[in-house]
Amino acid sequence: MKRVRITLSPPEAYLPPVYRLLTRETTYLSDVAIVNWNVTEPPVGFLLLVRGDYHRLGDALETAENVRDFELFPNGDEEAYCFLAAAGVTAGRVLFENFTREDVLTVPPIECHDDGSSTFTLVGTDSAIQAAVEGVPNDVPVTVDAVGSGPVAAGDPRRSLSPRQREAVQTALRLGYYDVPRAVTTADVAEELGCSTATASEHLRRAELRIVSSLFGE
Repeated sequence: MKRVRITLSPPEAYLPPVYRLLTRETTYLSDVAIVNWNVTEPPVGFLLLVRGDYHRLGDALETAENVRDFELFPNGDEEAYCFLAAAGVTAGRVLFENFTREDVLTVPPIECHDDGSSTFTLVGTDSAIQAAVEGVPNDVPVTVDAVGSGPVAAGDPRRSLSPRQREAVQTALRLGYYDVPRAVTTADVAEELGCSTATASEHLRRAELRIVSSLFGE
């Protein structure tokens, strides 16, 4: 039996419209995770756990492409479960189907990152997991974050970060962004990353929130 924690970073063509909405466009959400799903036959169903100003999410989903139905179930002021039924078939479906083969199981939650990537844990026999990982299309990067024994879910706060968030924090740390007194600005980090200052700031803010929440949040 094998445990593998991986991160998929699909290109734009693989991202369903509603997934792009949840990860790239809803900057008012700090966390989005898929806690259950049924992708056997369209329409497909997902149960999400979202944190942040989820009240704004309802308005966005009302007019979202590919959304057949949805309902929000508040779990406090800053957290809610969201049932989502998506209509039609998208290119991203092949990624989900690939991890339902043989005896492979995906351990919830699937952590959805603001760059469109997702991180999750697989359990199953060695051969089935290897076949599932190798079955990912060649144009979809796969990062193996952990292999073997230990907790099935993410224990290291760094594993809750998207690859771009991790790169932003590592770059900021290397340049002296977190030194006291601070040695560089967000603009310096952005120049090193090759993105706008606003984008670098967003990556750092989300990464810092995820790390602090994983260490001290309920």
